Amino acid sequence: MKAIGYTTHGAIDRDDALIDLEIDTPTAIGHDILVKVAAVSVNPVDTKVRQNREAMPNAPVVLGWDASGIVEAVGPDATLFQVGDEVYYAGDITRAGSNSEFQLVDERIVGTKPTSLSFAEAAALPLTTITAYEAFFDRLGIDRDGANKGESILIIGAGGGVGSIGIQLAKAAGLEVIATASRPETEVWVKSLGADHVINHREDMVAQTRALGMQHIDHIAIFNDMRHWETAVELIRPQGGIVTIDDTNLPMEMAGMKTKAASLHWEFMFARAMHQTPDMIEQHHLLTYVAGEIDAGRMRTTLDTVLSPINAKNMREAHRLIETGTAKGKVVVERFE
Repeated sequence: MKAIGYTTHGAIDRDDALIDLEIDTPTAIGHDILVKVAAVSVNPVDTKVRQNREAMPNAPVVLGWDASGIVEAVGPDATLFQVGDEVYYAGDITRAGSNSEFQLVDERIVGTKPTSLSFAEAAALPLTTITAYEAFFDRLGIDRDGANKGESILIIGAGGGVGSIGIQLAKAAGLEVIATASRPETEVWVKSLGADHVINHREDMVAQTRALGMQHIDHIAIFNDMRHWETAVELIRPQGGIVTIDDTNLPMEMAGMKTKAASLHWEFMFARAMHQTPDMIEQHHLLTYVAGEIDAGRMRTTLDTVLSPINAKNMREAHRLIETGTAKGKVVVERFE
């Protein structure tokens, strides 16, 4: 089968940074399903792995942790899907990725694709949806169904993929959303997704938040990087919670968190699959829930850019776009030829 991968890790500005491959088609066993991939999206994790993970001799690394497609075969223990079902999923960082014609994925982390979306529109969603959903509802303990209605949440880095679906999830839960954006086009983007207020994370966020009449914020999500840690600590309400998706070597002063009895949570959407946690099927449930919300017209895709077909040239361009750090929404590559 066709695939895109690399044999030498490093920068994207090389012709061999990502190359077209021919590899064997895998066989579904256990809880796995074999998916015929229709579209994939590119996330910062793809670029980070490509830059840092060495390929083993005679074993190219195949990236990709977002896909939509059609079930081609099911393993003997699989019960959630049948051949022909349309699905979307983010996969497992410890396994071969979705940048291939066919991919094996554990059905417990796969959702039923929204019927109202194209494959490209659906592929834009899984990784970021799981990340934002788990960050808000599993880590911060916000009630998905509205028990925290009226509380405030600050989403730092709201114009990216995670923030884009995060705004919609937070609004659906009844929260007042303060989104950050640093460019006019991303400000328009986050407003179109439902943000109640927009502030600039390249300027004084404390002053901007206080100008909105808010002394403190109930919940804070850091969806870009931890340079904003001190600002988040200053703004979080006593006994509030901060969630982040960024690992960091920067100092993280904790005195302000202690005196506020505030909590810090880490979100890593691959944790359930990586560690085969007993509740890993929750990713199947949450993806299927969001698909229902989309089909009901209460949420929408975060797709912004589509490249076609799926090949090394277009995948290198998608990686380049992500590495600019200015992409809004999601970049998707669709259709093998």
